[in-house]
Amino acid sequence: MPAEPANPEQSLASTEAESTQYTPKNLKIAAQELLKYGLLEADRKPNLYQIAINQTSAIDQILEPLDLRLKIDDIRGLAFLVVSAQLFAEEDDEWSHPLIRRQRLNLEQSLLIAILRQHFIAHEQEAGLGAGEASIELDELLPQLQLYLGDTGSDARDQKRLRNLLENLKNHGIVSEVDANNQVVIRPIITHLANPENLQNLLQHFRKLTGQQPGAEEDKP
Repeated sequence: MPAEPANPEQSLASTEAESTQYTPKNLKIAAQELLKYGLLEADRKPNLYQIAINQTSAIDQILEPLDLRLKIDDIRGLAFLVVSAQLFAEEDDEWSHPLIRRQRLNLEQSLLIAILRQHFIAHEQEAGLGAGEASIELDELLPQLQLYLGDTGSDARDQKRLRNLLENLKNHGIVSEVDANNQVVIRPIITHLANPENLQNLLQHFRKLTGQQPGAEEDKP
């Protein structure tokens, strides 16, 4: 007897299954890590970071339907997500993304970021670009914050204000938790999180309010 003709639908399904291209496991893990944390650091997750810098195009293909793309700072050892250019133009003040909530910092948080960024840039100028994380003691940070915001008249309240601000920035991945020695680590991603000109203008504005001369504290890029 002649063989029954093959079911066209079954043949099509079989062909599609055979031709399906599965994403390699290492790419999946790297992409999932980026979607979870938004960032890969060479110092903390070197294997995943290497995948990101070696497979940038492949990861961008995974991210493209989500209107995200991968940005690499190989000098500082950073791989991080940014919103695609077609969704967000720098001159556009308003944008929305279904997976990303736009973070708006208050004035005190922005001021602290500006101060921390200055310390980080000074650290890189001294130790070399890409020198890694920079540490700063709270006792060194507190007077600078008081210089711009004033003091409350209570050291305990001023310390609490600083720690609360640092805790908020920690949730954004900008700094570490305050350690047992009352030090905090400034992470390299701080160089990419805010417009440096805006931060510098903010510091200059506060200097004017507090009556400081422009040269009272060296401006750092």
